[in-house]
Amino acid sequence: MAPDETISEQDQFLLRDNYTIDSLADEIRADQLCSALLKQFHRDLLENSRLEPLEAGSLASGADYFLRDFMISHLRSNIFSCRANAIRRFAGHWYIISNLEPNLAELSSLLKGTESFYQFCAAQKLIEDPQVAEIAAACQDLPYYQQRIESFHAITGDGFNAWEKNAR
Repeated sequence: MAPDETISEQDQFLLRDNYTIDSLADEIRADQLCSALLKQFHRDLLENSRLEPLEAGSLASGADYFLRDFMISHLRSNIFSCRANAIRRFAGHWYIISNLEPNLAELSSLLKGTESFYQFCAAQKLIEDPQVAEIAAACQDLPYYQQRIESFHAITGDGFNAWEKNAR
């Protein structure tokens, strides 16, 4: 999909349709635009939310991992189409199998950044409030993710398939 020429080049990251991925070129474009959007998110955390640089960086980094590594690279999905099931799939499965030492402390940080990012998107009118509430609820389901991590560590023999099927 070609960029919208009526929008300045620097604001292309604000257009939902620019994150639709149908080809490798689309994926590369979406990744680059997402990076620009994440910089805007980070700047907003520093300037408008007045967060300390370390906290703002941590939130932006958590959102970056979810958005660029999972939504764009793994799912090849538009970041603005995110729903609770994508959060659960990320936190209750993909994160766990994609990391050497999955743990709730790290995952909580990633989810906090993801939730904060989508709140930022709602404030920018990029997504609707009901979608943000659904995403927030999924990000806050830490007992479920803790159980998934613990049960993953407890897998023996050929128990992976059963563990995988138990994801909600």
